[in-house]
Amino acid sequence: MLKTILLDVDGTLIDSNDAHARAWVDALEEAGFEPHYVSIRKRIGMGGDHLLPNVTGVDIEEEEGKAISKRRGEIFRSKYLPKLKAFPQTRELLLRLKEEGHPMVIATSASKKDLQALLEQAGLADLDIDATTADDADASKPEPDIIFAALEKAGVKAEDAVMLGDTPYDVAAAEKAGVPTIGFTCGGWMKDDLKPAIAVYEGPMDLLMNLEESPLAAGTKRKAS
Repeated sequence: MLKTILLDVDGTLIDSNDAHARAWVDALEEAGFEPHYVSIRKRIGMGGDHLLPNVTGVDIEEEEGKAISKRRGEIFRSKYLPKLKAFPQTRELLLRLKEEGHPMVIATSASKKDLQALLEQAGLADLDIDATTADDADASKPEPDIIFAALEKAGVKAEDAVMLGDTPYDVAAAEKAGVPTIGFTCGGWMKDDLKPAIAVYEGPMDLLMNLEESPLAAGTKRKAS
């Protein structure tokens, strides 16, 4: 029985994946690295604790790693955040889910500070959705820590939840926690990249338009065709 919907934010509710990638590129260039945008972009969705060592070999807990991560956040919030918007019909989807009695918990690799700024910029902060962030986990996606934290906050078991996400890292984290995923391609990934999602939609508007035939209505765990 579906009791809780877990929500990714970047690339799922808000069109921000490109902005995050560009902020990382800017911060790494300032630090003397020569990052490739495509390499960074395909890693957006995993947390900085995975992304930074993956592309530079620098641990985010080292002084250099902390400095780069901090600078990335500053660049993101000052240069890119003011231009961001929610995907079409995101607010309407969330309101519809609330109206139908679906409890929701955000499960994001973003920091609490970045999440709040994102929700405010996208006009979603007033929906007052419970959240778990990178601050609540030892390791970010694709590790399942954030998913487990969200389940604990919701007070439900994995089999009673479903995840909405847009990256393979969302799917992997949820799968490790035993939670099925409904995938969105609006974040830049293809349908085949999101296996084994139980269903895949173009984004919030597509899911909203097809909500009555979706796993959220049926409560089933069918695989995407």
